[in-house]
Amino acid sequence: MTSGSELGWVEVLAAASAAGAAVILVMHLVRRPPLPRARVWLLLGLGVLPIATAGSANVAGFKATQSRTFCGSCHVMEPHAHDSDDPRSTSLAAIHARSPTFGHDNCYGCHKDYGMYGYVMTKMGGMRHVYYYLTEYHDMPLETSKRAIRIRHALPNANCMSCHTTTAPRWLSIGDHASSLEGVRSGAVSCASPGCHGFAHPMTKTAEELAR
Repeated sequence: MTSGSELGWVEVLAAASAAGAAVILVMHLVRRPPLPRARVWLLLGLGVLPIATAGSANVAGFKATQSRTFCGSCHVMEPHAHDSDDPRSTSLAAIHARSPTFGHDNCYGCHKDYGMYGYVMTKMGGMRHVYYYLTEYHDMPLETSKRAIRIRHALPNANCMSCHTTTAPRWLSIGDHASSLEGVRSGAVSCASPGCHGFAHPMTKTAEELAR
């Protein structure tokens, strides 16, 4: 899937498969050819093309949920999305959002699980978020949500290290990196902390948190 409103090949495949199946079925109903002659077309119209439609549409749906536009569609996430969209913001989220490689998916890129089953586990966690939004946060005022909603556990450094290696000479040439190397790798020192690169979303923190 491409960013913005452009359609990627998965969406095109889903639409084309659905249209093809519809055309075949309508033609069969209108012309009513003998069954022996229509078997292959019915196999396509009732089997192959609908399966292709369902599969590609699911993939397109999964990809759509990776975009920052989708993440910001819940009102309690609007401050995070707006900060990421702000070209003047110096937060980690906004800096990563300006990346031409994955900027439009920066929420997913930083928060996803990078384990073997990362994609599935991330989506399962996303469904938990949807549940909490519908049951607890749907009517929560925006200003309250900034302080009340927190991620379940600290962002692991492994997410940062999937892009920012801790072995490259350029990374190690920075004194603070070299001196905190073991702490970063073990997770004892967080990359997204005031003493290092700062909070990813500082506008949601209290004055006491920002002063730490």
